[in-house]
Amino acid sequence: MRVMIVGGGFIGGHLAGRLRAEGCAVTVAGRRSADIACDLARDDATVWTERLCGHDALVNCAGVLAAGADYDGVHARGAIALFDGAARAGVARVVQISALGASEGTTAYHRSKRAADEHLTKLDLGWAIVRPSLVVGRGGGSTALFSALAALPLMPDIGGGMVQPIAIADLVDAIWRLLQRPLPMSLVVDAVGPQPMRILDLMAILRHWLGLGVASSLPVPRWMLRAVASLGIGPVTRDSLTMLEAGNAAPVEPFVTALGFLPQPVAQFLAAHPATHGDVLAARLVPMEPALRGLLAAVWLAGGLVPLLLTPMGRNTHLLARLGLTGEAAIGTVWAGSLADMTVALALILRCRGAALVGVALMVAYSLILAAIAPELWGDPFGALVKNLAVLGLSLAINAMEKLRA
Repeated sequence: MRVMIVGGGFIGGHLAGRLRAEGCAVTVAGRRSADIACDLARDDATVWTERLCGHDALVNCAGVLAAGADYDGVHARGAIALFDGAARAGVARVVQISALGASEGTTAYHRSKRAADEHLTKLDLGWAIVRPSLVVGRGGGSTALFSALAALPLMPDIGGGMVQPIAIADLVDAIWRLLQRPLPMSLVVDAVGPQPMRILDLMAILRHWLGLGVASSLPVPRWMLRAVASLGIGPVTRDSLTMLEAGNAAPVEPFVTALGFLPQPVAQFLAAHPATHGDVLAARLVPMEPALRGLLAAVWLAGGLVPLLLTPMGRNTHLLARLGLTGEAAIGTVWAGSLADMTVALALILRCRGAALVGVALMVAYSLILAAIAPELWGDPFGALVKNLAVLGLSLAINAMEKLRA
């Protein structure tokens, strides 16, 4: 079987591995690290018809959930063009990974998924729409987020409705069974695990998986979550908060009837895949990233503002005289350095990719110059130059924690 997977992220990546293990010829189309580079929000049906020629099946795993995301472009218009291309190319079956609650949800995320789902049902091909609840597994954004929250000394109780998480292995198994299902196929499946639970219960399971022991919880006021979502701080968006409040659960019996197996409880799935030191380290570092980034930005901001606002210009320029810079040239150099420092600070605050490395390059340049013209600073009791080593470590850590943009 020749299968194209659109979207090589969490679900698409796991699915590609399973299909290749089953002997399928798999082509992954995505924005990066894929066999075919594509942009679902821009590519039209003609482009997809050409790409899909010769394929037996298509699985659309593409999805976004973030502030400012182009839901209509990716989930609706893009997916519709993809499905039309599949129909024109003669693809026998299409599996659409939608979202639980898409049929009645009111968020932009749900509406965009629903538009694509409804269009697919009108096409003359074998189709299946899989609507997963929260999917648990390594590499998943939700798993990473809730693991990070679970690793805090006090687990934040963010409330919300019930969820019914499904293990990534079971979701992938369900898709594999649909790809083997006899045609014609017209099926909508809610992909849920066997156990409804609160988000706090899921965090407790993840905390146990990480081997961190039992922890108390701290209720988070709803107004605080809404404020965070409105300000666009962190991964919480207005749509995700609305979905959290509504809950994400469904009966598991229709899934069992349609696919012939009972999904495993997420605790059982996680127990079969023990947490590594890397999992624990990642969970502990994720909540620290905003604080570390803020502290590094504060260092650079201070480096830019202090010479201009708090210290006499003569004190700032006296070392520059050793380089032959005096008068306006020295003052201009001080201003240039200060503006460069503040630019790095702003880039860190705005989460510009590579900002920490730019800061490293700037700091190395400053350190080399100062080491050459004023080596006595290495012996300064306040660590005028030695402290740069700590800033270097912090900068490299921030750069390592940067996530690839979707």
